Amino acid sequence: MSHRPLATGLLAGTLLAGGLALSGGQVLAASITIACGDGGAADYCPVLARQWAEATGHEVAVVTTPNSSTEKLSLYQQLLGSQSGDIDVLMVDTVWPGLLAPHLVDLADYLPEDATEGFFPAMIDNNTVDGRLVALPWFTDAGLLYYRSDLLEQYGHAVPETWAELTEIAREIQNAERAAGNERMHGFVFQGRAYEGLTTNALEWIASHGGGTLVDAEGKVTVNNPRAVEAMSLAASWIGDIAPRGVRNYMEEEARGVFQSGNAVFMRNWPYAWALGQAEGTAIQGRFGAASLPRGSEGESVATLGGWSFAVSRYSAHPEAAADLVAYLTAEAKQKAHAIEFGMNPTREALYRDPEVLEAQPFIGELYATLVGGVPRPASVTGEHYARVSNAFFNRVHEVLSGDLAAEQALQQLEAELTRMGRRGW
Repeated sequence: MSHRPLATGLLAGTLLAGGLALSGGQVLAASITIACGDGGAADYCPVLARQWAEATGHEVAVVTTPNSSTEKLSLYQQLLGSQSGDIDVLMVDTVWPGLLAPHLVDLADYLPEDATEGFFPAMIDNNTVDGRLVALPWFTDAGLLYYRSDLLEQYGHAVPETWAELTEIAREIQNAERAAGNERMHGFVFQGRAYEGLTTNALEWIASHGGGTLVDAEGKVTVNNPRAVEAMSLAASWIGDIAPRGVRNYMEEEARGVFQSGNAVFMRNWPYAWALGQAEGTAIQGRFGAASLPRGSEGESVATLGGWSFAVSRYSAHPEAAADLVAYLTAEAKQKAHAIEFGMNPTREALYRDPEVLEAQPFIGELYATLVGGVPRPASVTGEHYARVSNAFFNRVHEVLSGDLAAEQALQQLEAELTRMGRRGW
């Protein structure tokens, strides 16, 4: 099966045809198109789509979408806004249900009453908009600190508990390794490009310093405060010191590439990077660990919650078959395989106690508390405005990282911008 990027307004992908002979006689197969992952090493969606096609006799076309979640959302909004029927099933970010809900079917109309049993209740609540179940959770995420355990041991350091400690340790080991001959060594890599990934990183910096979550639960803009300034100023100091200047264009895979090649002491990334880094033959196999993210001087360790769900477009010609595919992808058995083979965090609570999952991916069980206590992005309170809120946030943060604005100035501008957005209520 081949994978091609999804061209706007066009159907791209290769059909996975199942047999048409089903129990009870010959049945005309539906042709379903699903937009899911990026076609990379951790993209399990096409494998499951093939299995579903073979099991049901339907046909499915798998199309890949942009790596950047910001670009992916823009593409979805364009397709759905034009009421295009090109895509039946969409993989959606945890912060998108409120934005896309008008264009998504109520899965409860097509699935059994017990379809939501076994999922984390909060995730089902997140995907329920105005009483309509618009998506089923596939996997969940929380930001992690990856560290080179061999280097920390060599230089006599424990895993840092604060961002200040990380900064000092990263600088020391980076400089020592460069002096020893590895001029490509960096202290810390993360997602610094101006896109949704920077929102998740910067929210962790600010929230872990006790600076809040941009907009509080009552809808008040809280981003401009001394602790947020402290967090942003520290992050800006990393650029060109412990982080490469190019980190300002890094997404998840760019950061992973540097860390997995052995050229970074620390990395902030999602849980998926664990299994890939431990794969046979990698430069860091058996030489790294993962831990909770550091905290600021006046805060606690927090991780931004992420994750992806599957939804069905209102403009699908075959919503019943599409909903069946969503149920198949998110079933407990498929999530278990996803966890074991790719290290993805399930959205079904029982799998965090499953012996086979924990044997294959021990850190998944350890992540349970991190996931339960993670910090959500302010998507629920800002509703349909969230995309603009996030865009304003990551652009101001990027300007701080680029040295174009001081943290104080950027947060003052952001406060004014968000206040204007929410003036008439979110």
